[in-house]
Amino acid sequence: MTGPVLRDWQSVRAEVLRRIHVRDWKPGDLIPNEADLASEFGCARSTVNRALRDIAQSGLLDRRRKAGTRVASNPVARATLSIPVMREEIEGVGRKYGYQLLSRSTEIPPVAESAAMQLTPDDALLHIRALHLADDRPFALENRWIDPGVVPGVTDAPLENISANEWLLQNAPYTHGEIAFSATVAQASDAPLLGCDTGAPLFVTERLTWDGTRAVTRVRILFPPGYQMRTAL
Repeated sequence: MTGPVLRDWQSVRAEVLRRIHVRDWKPGDLIPNEADLASEFGCARSTVNRALRDIAQSGLLDRRRKAGTRVASNPVARATLSIPVMREEIEGVGRKYGYQLLSRSTEIPPVAESAAMQLTPDDALLHIRALHLADDRPFALENRWIDPGVVPGVTDAPLENISANEWLLQNAPYTHGEIAFSATVAQASDAPLLGCDTGAPLFVTERLTWDGTRAVTRVRILFPPGYQMRTAL
């Protein structure tokens, strides 16, 4: 069987997706193996492999070693999340961004932070607390720990002028991360900063990013009542 000559993995990806969408390959179907697809498309097997891996990451293909690749019977829509630059998020909806560095110190973190970042209990970290504003109103309260051993330049970074959120995304590479969402209530110490009553419901994001096997930063961000998080599927 011969087909279109496809020279790059994006073209192979597009053709595979087309066949799935028009039901040439139906949910649960075993698709041709990589060698056969490479012969059909006139490209390298590695090109086919790259395309199928990308589609599998989206949830449309189920790849199993020695069992082949099947069209997913129940494809799972996956949300795409990225680490937002808080300033861009606020300005992107037409609001004025503001930023206040509340505190900056080098100290021994709580045991929970050290454990999460896989550090020894006596490793000192840079501790940042900051408030992000939208139209001069509280938007998010940031509590962040940074390992200066992984990000040496952060010690002298002008974090009174640029948020640690934005500075790290510009200067500290990371390979992977973890993110969690939860709810809490405003404590007496945080409520005035967030412009809400003590006990008011808050949306929480907690994020931990890594550069290989070393933790870069761990941050907990509190959002006041009314905040909505949006993403794409």
